[in-house]
Amino acid sequence: MTYKKHILIIGGTGFIGYHLAKKSLQKGWAVTSISTKPPKKIRYIKKVKYIICDIRKKNSLKKKIKKSFEYVVNLGGYVDHSNKKKTLESHYHGCKNLVEIFLKKIPISFIQIGSSVEYGNTKSPQKESTICNVKSNKSTYGKAKLLATKYLIDLYKKYKFPVTVLRLYLVYGPKQDINRFIPITIAGCLKNKKFDCSAGTQVRDFIHVEDVVNAIFKLVKHKNAKGQIFNIGSSQPKKIKNIIEKIKKISKGGYPQFGKVKFRKDEIKNLHPNIQKIKHMIKWRPRISFEKGLKSTINSYREKLI
Repeated sequence: MTYKKHILIIGGTGFIGYHLAKKSLQKGWAVTSISTKPPKKIRYIKKVKYIICDIRKKNSLKKKIKKSFEYVVNLGGYVDHSNKKKTLESHYHGCKNLVEIFLKKIPISFIQIGSSVEYGNTKSPQKESTICNVKSNKSTYGKAKLLATKYLIDLYKKYKFPVTVLRLYLVYGPKQDINRFIPITIAGCLKNKKFDCSAGTQVRDFIHVEDVVNAIFKLVKHKNAKGQIFNIGSSQPKKIKNIIEKIKKISKGGYPQFGKVKFRKDEIKNLHPNIQKIKHMIKWRPRISFEKGLKSTINSYREKLI
């Protein structure tokens, strides 16, 4: 009888968490998810064990996590970053609460999902070797993620805690909530409506969710990944306006109102990574082209919205 590996996904009911859980089950792993709410109907997976718990509440979390896991992936934290207190508490203090538990039940690998926003205004393409400053980071979310990264890397240095930090760029794909740039644009175009957007002069890097999940699976098993930070992106930056026009063309509809949405004060105009480190150390590279990924994503929303 083959022994089942166990993975705990914090934020397993979210967009990336759903895809990670689905792939884990395909590998024959046992999957447990922790989140503040049950999964939406479109992201419910029958064989996943769903635990409802807020990672900000340490005592409750300790009662919910009673067993050991080979792999832990922390995708947890509030998605709405307008609430600064909840953002800091969930993305930083929530991470510390989790680690406190797993210092006593050390997994083979603890994957911390960080963010490209940790780099602040550092010039692109950004490298993992860049020294990031919490005080100069204008984003509460960026500060919270960076504090978590610094805390975890320090734990690795002191106790060899098996952490790997992934700094994700903009992830897209099927079953993402319509509260992010690509799904909002797809919805507007498929419904053939007018929709407000910025002037679109920002430059961004997009990575398909399947490529992100594949990176996670490579990293949990790679001995050289421990104590490391890796950028996860396509390294093929694109102008936002061009992406909107491409979605409009594929969808055959939509009336984007360019310039109606003002840039945020803390918005970074040019954001894309250098991904040479993960290419060389782990032999990972993105496999899904933006054209292919965008078309399949649009088709998945077409079934839902039309």
